[in-house]
Amino acid sequence: MSTTPPKRPNLVSVTTINADGSHYKLQPADVSGRWTLARRVFGVLLLIVYAALPWISLNGHPAVFFDVEFRQFHLLGLTLVPQDLWVMFFAVTGLGFALFFITSLLGRLWCGWACPYTVFLEHVFRRIERVIEGDAPARRLLESAPWTAGKFFKRVTKHLLFVACSALIAHIFISYFVSLPRLYSFMHQSPLAHATAFGIVAFLTLVLWFCFGWFREQFCIIMCPYGRLQSALTDDDTIIIGYDEKRGEPRGAKGKAEGDCIDCRRCIHVCPTGIDIRNGLQLECIGCAACVDACDDIMTKVGRPKGLVRYDSLKGLAGKTRRILRPRIYAYAALALLGMSALGVTFANKARPYNATVARLEGTPFVADSSTVRNIYQIRVLNKRNQEATFTIRLGHETPDGYELSGADQSFAVPALGELSRSCVVIASAKAYQGQRDLAIEVHGEPGNVTITETVKFLGPNPILLHEEAEKAESQEEHHEKNHD
Repeated sequence: MSTTPPKRPNLVSVTTINADGSHYKLQPADVSGRWTLARRVFGVLLLIVYAALPWISLNGHPAVFFDVEFRQFHLLGLTLVPQDLWVMFFAVTGLGFALFFITSLLGRLWCGWACPYTVFLEHVFRRIERVIEGDAPARRLLESAPWTAGKFFKRVTKHLLFVACSALIAHIFISYFVSLPRLYSFMHQSPLAHATAFGIVAFLTLVLWFCFGWFREQFCIIMCPYGRLQSALTDDDTIIIGYDEKRGEPRGAKGKAEGDCIDCRRCIHVCPTGIDIRNGLQLECIGCAACVDACDDIMTKVGRPKGLVRYDSLKGLAGKTRRILRPRIYAYAALALLGMSALGVTFANKARPYNATVARLEGTPFVADSSTVRNIYQIRVLNKRNQEATFTIRLGHETPDGYELSGADQSFAVPALGELSRSCVVIASAKAYQGQRDLAIEVHGEPGNVTITETVKFLGPNPILLHEEAEKAESQEEHHEKNHD
């Protein structure tokens, strides 16, 4: 049975959309080569990491665990609470500019090698499809064939495996939020007992099945915003996948043209987004290097040098000298380093195993008599460790003489991942009190030898009136003692 020949790509319209607006289903051929092998090995490693992180335990929790229910987020042994999440601003900006840096230097390397969508599509779902339905010619033949028992069996088997893989990916994803033990317990109960988790898994399964079973490369071409940014992030010095037009043209059958390109169209057949790399750099190219391996294989077979299609810059393909270091590289590198450095400093200072806040107790701001001024504070201590911690409250070393903390150096315990509120009274003698001032209250936690310092305002009456009242009270006391004698 004959099949319709593959559609010839052009620069006017997207290959995956027919003239009438219908979807043209791509059937990219399989390819082998050094870049394909490296990409598959890297993709498998990423899949292993994705599946293994919920199983790896650090400090009593999974390596990556976003515990939404208890508002605790565990990242590689570090526990964050909602008060710490603002520091993720620096992580997002740092990683964002790092991605800009990589794109300016190496093009869409992320898309072709590390994007989760590409990893799942190329290394899971398309591998399943090729095992069941064969390579591109066999799949095109099956697509145009009438429905038979064999075709029905292959399609049903393929989609059942697609649904199973989608469900597995969805379950692993939800385990990042509920943990594997709880997910396992959910699976042994009625779906209605945990309707939210069940609904999320079901929804993700259907979305993944739709995307990887039908939508496929259209997500990269139509919906992905990163592909739209690449034209603004790249220049003539950026490493891309390109066709050496000087060497390849004029193209034609071997022995009938001067160029090295024999117009076999193998680069088109293996492209997952259906472009012709010989038409130049295009928005749809994800930098997967399938066309590089395909062309190198053909060049080897016809006895010509490899590299007709290769990783290179537009300047390199034109025979010009390429600049690696240029202003945009410096700018993106500096911004990425700034964001990551700020993240590191912030984590070192703020993402501590303990949190402590000191606030004035509601009500009377201070209590004063002829001999002392008292301020009462409420101290809230949060233990983010997975073990019990002991805390001690004390005044800072720079506190002037005459100020003391009632009950200072008395230790109290906070359970693992627990919090405790405790009141403390700061007392200043009338002679030492010189008016309102800032005081440092230190909360020292063990284990870890962590000291958290909070600055508070010590309030009181007018010091002149207080001193006069103190002198008057002292004079009256002396007079009382004389009369008593």
